[in-house]
Formats: sequence, structure tokens, C-alpha cells
Amino acid sequence: MYRTVVNRILLSGGSRRLPKYPDIRTVTSSSWFSTTTQPQTVLNPSGSSTSSSSSTSFQTSSAAGDVPRHERNNPRAEFEGEQARVLQASLRHVIRLGWSEEAMIAGAKEVGISPSIVGSFPRKEAALVEFFMDDCLQRLIDRIDSGEELQNLTPSQRIYKLVRIRLEMQAPYVSKWPQALSIQAHPLNVSTSFKQRAMLIDEIWHAAGDETYDLDWYVKRTVLGGIYSTTEIYMLTDSSPEFRDTWLFLDNRVKDAFDLKKTIQEAKYLAEAVGAGMGSSLQGFVGRVLQR
Repeated sequence: MYRTVVNRILLSGGSRRLPKYPDIRTVTSSSWFSTTTQPQTVLNPSGSSTSSSSSTSFQTSSAAGDVPRHERNNPRAEFEGEQARVLQASLRHVIRLGWSEEAMIAGAKEVGISPSIVGSFPRKEAALVEFFMDDCLQRLIDRIDSGEELQNLTPSQRIYKLVRIRLEMQAPYVSKWPQALSIQAHPLNVSTSFKQRAMLIDEIWHAAGDETYDLDWYVKRTVLGGIYSTTEIYMLTDSSPEFRDTWLFLDNRVKDAFDLKKTIQEAKYLAEAVGAGMGSSLQGFVGRVLQR
């Protein structure tokens, strides 16, 4: 199951556009967390020289293949009608039954639909996890678009706040989240899982004010993806009241990432964390957690 590329519109009005792929002809001469790059002259495939540059944050890019945000599909629209009703109701049974077919059957019964509808989901448990991820993304987008919570915040404060808001959405399911991570890491599901997380990270960066489409585009998302993944894992073993230690851990990671003296070291560590989070290392970790 594949997702549409996330498209955006500026909160202040006008279309905010995201290219399908960043224009790699743009060569950055700035630090990884700067929002400005200098024009560079490069050769295009025909051999002629071209100039490319990246504008500062909150400006519009016109890269080919852009699609305005208002044309983006609502993440919740992946499932419609009875299927969506069943999945939404099933979430209320996850705490007791886990991310399982049993939870989906219970959800179907709750909304008065025949449990046989569960057979219409090719990947059952994965569909439930993916529905939850999409629902959380849409709720986060709704809060971003309201504009109220991010006013007068610095980019690092915005990132901290949005990552925390998103992780708080899965706090009620934290005892069952290792199972969800294991489902996401399954070879049949990892592609969709990666795309969902990429969409989430992209939304957070744009809400933080990042509108660059240069090589930094990759680096910034790798770093933030690592911050999100490591905080998510930390949260699984946090027994402090209201996940206080998790939010302190998150705050420190965000501050470190915005400390330019530590950027290279942190990027390397966090990139490895992302790989572990989506690969066999995480699957092994989750397996050990489930065996406890």
C-alpha cells in the first residue's frame, strides 16, 4: 500500500510546494541547519551551464513535479466507509488485544459490522497499524494548520513540540507498541512504514520553517528521523511519571542536533539509529521486549 507524496501550502497563504525529489543540482555551501545556500553553477545533462540556488525558509520553491499541499490526499482516506469505521473502533481494543486480528474483530462487532469484513484487509494487523499512523499524521497536520501552538517558537522548539505531540498520541498504546514496531519491520510492511515516517518527518520540518530543497534536505530529515526513532525506542522503557524522562531525552537530542559543533557526530549516530530502527536490529530489539 503506497502513499501519495506529501504536498504543502504555506500557513500564511499561497501554495507551499514540495518536489518529488530535491533538485540535487543545488550544491549547499551552508551548515546543515542553515536555511540559506549560495547559487552554484553546474552542468546539466545537455552540457550547458545552469545556476541553482535555494531560498530561505518560508519561501516557495518551484522545482519540477511540485504539487500544492491542498491537493494532497487526506491520510485518513486510505480506508473509507465500513473499513475505516472498523479500524477506528479497533483502536479501542488494542490496549487489551494488541495490534491483532482479534482487535479488528472486536472493532467490527462494536460498530455492528460482520467480523467477516476483517478478511477484506490483505495484511490485517499491518492495516491497523498503518491506519493508526495515518490518523496520527492527520491529527498532527490539523494542529500544525491551526497555527496557534507554534507561534513565537524557534525552529528547535517547534521540532521538540511537534515530536512530543506526535509521540504523546501513541502513549496510550506504549505497552503494545513493540508489537507495532515488529509489524512495521516485517519485509511486507517496511516500505509503507518507511514512507509514513518520511511523511511525518517532512511535515515536522516544514512546520519548523524549512523550505530548502538542496542537499541539506536529506541530512535534515535523516537527523530528525534519528531523533524521532531513538526517542520512540527510549519511550518504551521509560517508567517515569508522564514520560518525563522521555521528554528530557528528546529535548537534549534536539539541542544537540542544533549545536553545529556536534552536527556531524550526531548525524552519523542518528543515521545509524534510523537504519537500526527500520531493519533487523530493531526487529531483534522488539523481539526481546516482547519476550519479557
